[in-house]
Amino acid sequence: MDADVVIVTWRSGARVLRCLERLEAQDQPHTVWLVDNASGDGTAEAVRARFPAVQVIELPANLGFGAAVNVGARAGTADAVVLINDDVELEDGALAALVAPLADPAVGMVAGLTTIPGSGLVDGFGIEIDVTLAPYNRLRGEPVGPAGGVLLGPSGALAAYRRSAFEAVGGFDRRLFAYGEDVDLALRLRLAGSLPAAAADARGVHVGGASFGVDSPLQRRLSGFARGFLLRRYGILRSRHAPRALALEALIVAVGIVRGRTLVHLRGRIAGWRAATDRLPLPGEAVDRTISAGAALRRLRGRR
Repeated sequence: MDADVVIVTWRSGARVLRCLERLEAQDQPHTVWLVDNASGDGTAEAVRARFPAVQVIELPANLGFGAAVNVGARAGTADAVVLINDDVELEDGALAALVAPLADPAVGMVAGLTTIPGSGLVDGFGIEIDVTLAPYNRLRGEPVGPAGGVLLGPSGALAAYRRSAFEAVGGFDRRLFAYGEDVDLALRLRLAGSLPAAAADARGVHVGGASFGVDSPLQRRLSGFARGFLLRRYGILRSRHAPRALALEALIVAVGIVRGRTLVHLRGRIAGWRAATDRLPLPGEAVDRTISAGAALRRLRGRR
């Protein structure tokens, strides 16, 4: 299966060059579409000079991750649309392993496995969600090994999608500038009948947090927006799990007020709630109901 690899950049500097070096060594046939979100720092020029085969698309403004991916996906024609964060460095054979599960016509999305730099521990092997729609990187912090839990779908850091399935649901929702867009897409793909798969041999080292800074005010606002958006779109606060969801949100906002002396978490959630003007059912089979409230809090404290 041929693949269009879409990489979104924003002031990426040397990290995207390292990403492209590892991608160039892959034996899976592919075309690279690098979509630059108006970096203005020479990233696009550096890529053109170093990797002339890469198709560079420079956007006039920063559209966010999902919208930029949509641009890159529309530019290609391959059967598989592959996403790789610009701070992920692939291991040998990872790209071929990532697209291989799409040979099954029932599979519409594939999760790769990313590791934490210098540790050998898992950064994420796809996404799982609890009954409140809170997302977690599956297996984060664990040694690489057999995967458990319920796989919702892939993380945008390392993912493959069947083009026909991706296009049928309209790709990423451009209202989600960053964070939560992969959760939303996986839910919509499941509603359309596409199944997820996991590719344990599709591995890459993920620096993480490179675009917005770990726990920066911008990251808090964007993640808060995504949370409010998803809660409303999938009707969590109208379900029997509303008390647990509200308690979790209250805790996160309270911690932000006490520790960070900021209301950015709350403002982001309000804005996201207002933006979710449509409603979709939540596919029950996508939820890992074994994640208890206590486990959710432990993962939250450990940023898992």
